[in-house]
Amino acid sequence: MKKKKTLITIGKRKKSTARAVVTEGKGKITINSRSIDTMEPRYVQLRVNEPVMLAGEKAKTMDIKVRVSGGGVWGQANASRTAIANAIVGWTKDNKLKDMYTDYDRSLLVSDPRRTEPHKPSRSSKGPRRSKQQSKR
Repeated sequence: MKKKKTLITIGKRKKSTARAVVTEGKGKITINSRSIDTMEPRYVQLRVNEPVMLAGEKAKTMDIKVRVSGGGVWGQANASRTAIANAIVGWTKDNKLKDMYTDYDRSLLVSDPRRTEPHKPSRSSKGPRRSKQQSKR
């Protein structure tokens, strides 16, 4: 019995983590067991679809299953987008595609390292840097 070739990539954004598993297929992409075409809102769907549209025909030779957890809608969308782009580049091993992704938007291939600042004691509900408003009199 022949083993199926697979590739696993990750993408991160804020508190969200996405793991993409790539196998040979016909270009089907699912995120959390749902088709990418059923994602809402529509702008999020377009954002996640960017690496696939840029890759064109190269993306139609593989199936990508993405599992994403943590964070909010946009964090998950950006994490999924990074995982999908890395999956396509890793599967095709195409340097031209990698350069095209980097020129278009570097965050397609590189996860954003920025994190939210932790809240400070004695004002934890108001944010990390909030202080009392000063009065002149």
